Amino acid sequence: MKTLQGPALFLAQFAGDTAPFNTWKGITKWAADCGYIGVQVPSWETRFIDLDKAAVSRDYCDEWKGQAAENGITVTELSCHLQGQLVAVHPAYDIAFDGFAAPEARNDPAARQAWAVSQVEKTIRASRNLGLSAVGTFSGALAWPYLYPWPQRPAGLVEAAFDELAKRWRPLLDLSEENGVDLCYEIHPGEDLHDGVTFEMFLDRVDNHARAKMLYDPSHYVLQCLDYLDNIDIYADRIGMFHVKDAEFNPTGRQGVYGGYQSWVNRAGRFRSLGDGQVDFGAVFSKLAAADFDGWAVVEWECALKHPEDGAREGAAFVRDHIIRVTPHAFDDFAAGGTDDAANRQMLGLDR
Repeated sequence: MKTLQGPALFLAQFAGDTAPFNTWKGITKWAADCGYIGVQVPSWETRFIDLDKAAVSRDYCDEWKGQAAENGITVTELSCHLQGQLVAVHPAYDIAFDGFAAPEARNDPAARQAWAVSQVEKTIRASRNLGLSAVGTFSGALAWPYLYPWPQRPAGLVEAAFDELAKRWRPLLDLSEENGVDLCYEIHPGEDLHDGVTFEMFLDRVDNHARAKMLYDPSHYVLQCLDYLDNIDIYADRIGMFHVKDAEFNPTGRQGVYGGYQSWVNRAGRFRSLGDGQVDFGAVFSKLAAADFDGWAVVEWECALKHPEDGAREGAAFVRDHIIRVTPHAFDDFAAGGTDDAANRQMLGLDR
């Protein structure tokens, strides 16, 4: 068993143009004041990190980490979710996702994909220079518009999409291996890797690549009515990162999983601040500890109701209270009889 690290905070939802959310020193001090000891950093957020420098300069990385350390903060991982999304984009989403790319790569799907791949590569190299072991990302999606099988999907459509997805990610997984970094795909609606089955379909096509891991976030499983505890048992050896995020699903006679195109507040399934939703985090933390997960418990604040700063402060205490300091010995060791092999054989009646 292992003790999780934390609490840490994913900074993506807090970046802004006003202090303290607009500078690296400012946001790390604020995070520490909220009770966090670590932060997960979006690699696209230029207010916090110069990814180009981080990818090539260990001196820059050491200085950058040092600035966080002065505020009592450890950098837990880098994230390239937005760039990973652009590694594979179905044409139906060209306009919607174009804003994720640098201006020079927009309105040109091929240029946008090349830019995205380069960004993921830089995030992997920067993680090596920072001494980190995991990168969080999205897989992107080619088959997502065909999720519901109506009209009937042509034979081979999904298989072709996953073949291409694996073709695009395999070189990045190999680069991750070269740099000693896991690529952790957040299992997330809107991505082709959105549940266990689709993750396995991808693994099959990348030859069960050792660097292909999961970013486990139970909130996305609640909204899919997927057993998020059984998921830990099944994929324990593939869980490389952990987002602590809550959610609730309250279907009615009018609305269910698909949400009726309603706003987040009015959906049957919606994200909530920690402790306000339906995730059994006591069981989640217990299972992860028993499964030897010793990574970071990273709060990802997303809530349809609560103010983000309140959610962040409450989240730090919530995680701290849920982390289990695992026991170094069995509770009944006081009653151990000190037996040996010979005594065991005698107890079993094998030497009579």
